[in-house]
Amino acid sequence: MIKEYQIIDADGHVVEPSDLWEQHLPADLAAVAPQRRGEHHWFYNGQKVPPTMTDILHEEFKRREEKNYKAERDAKWSPKSQVEAMDRLGLDISYLYPSKGLQLWAFRNMNPAVAAALVRIYNDWLFEFCSYNPKRLKAVPGLSLHDPKDAIAELKRVAAMGVKAVFVRPNPIVNETMRTLGDPAYEPLWTEAERLGISFGIHEGGGALPRVTDGRFTSQFACHTNHVFEQMLAFLAVLESGVLERHPALQFAFLEAGCGWLPFWLWRLDEIEYKTNGLQVAANVKMKPSQYFRRQCYVSMEVEPYLGSLVDYIGEDRILFASDYPHPDHDPDMAAQIVEMESLVSKPVLSKILFDNPRRFYGEA
Repeated sequence: MIKEYQIIDADGHVVEPSDLWEQHLPADLAAVAPQRRGEHHWFYNGQKVPPTMTDILHEEFKRREEKNYKAERDAKWSPKSQVEAMDRLGLDISYLYPSKGLQLWAFRNMNPAVAAALVRIYNDWLFEFCSYNPKRLKAVPGLSLHDPKDAIAELKRVAAMGVKAVFVRPNPIVNETMRTLGDPAYEPLWTEAERLGISFGIHEGGGALPRVTDGRFTSQFACHTNHVFEQMLAFLAVLESGVLERHPALQFAFLEAGCGWLPFWLWRLDEIEYKTNGLQVAANVKMKPSQYFRRQCYVSMEVEPYLGSLVDYIGEDRILFASDYPHPDHDPDMAAQIVEMESLVSKPVLSKILFDNPRRFYGEA
């Protein structure tokens, strides 16, 4: 809590042990799974992740880690250190996403059985991690989309454990074909998630799945912007394909890309594409794209000066706060800075963003 505000972090992160998967994968799968080289790099069938990180950046990130989170790092990112960091940062509850897991099953042409096993190992570890303080540490399990049947099986498994949200990557999955989130192969997944009342956090990360900057840029400076572009296209995928139309109770949150992209994207889709080209997708898109977003979607904010304009445009009920702790683009004072943004909105609106909205998205309200 900071001032009078209770704060829910809608997108915090754990730091998994580097050898987590090596310790738990069956021998037959370990032989064909991604291989770790050093602390950071993973290789799979000639693909490397993270593909654009350089040694100089890794060293810079280590310096930031030393400055901001030495105690947590020295504690090997334990659940106890996570709660202590939350206390220091003013976070009451944190919904937790992976670090290494964002990229470990994000390869092209990946063996679906390997990807599914990697996800299960991570999810089981995450549930154990959060059991340290289940009132404050909240698990957001992952799904592998390499085989939709595996995704449904894992969805049912984690739903039986009581979670109300899972995460997937926004990028297309490449196996025999390239599937976006709007691909018909995922229709049974959306149907089952809607039946179970499970929301989806859409979270970009590193990896070797197709990204907008592929073939154009090689620097992390340029390629990190995929966080924004892939979220824009993920919303377009579930909109254009009719996922939002067919599943009106299904909720999506677009995370770790800020919120400034959203007004432009919705305006463009409403005023240009829907008016000009909407006839082509009339069976799937029966109202303005912005109406679907206001009905079913959320966006996470950072310390962005146009928050007041976003509230005016999209409404106060569809915005979440995400800290991104403890990643390098996270500011340790972010929650305190967000509280000062009450001058851009109002105290009741900011309280909704920081507490009420994430409770609703994550099925707590």
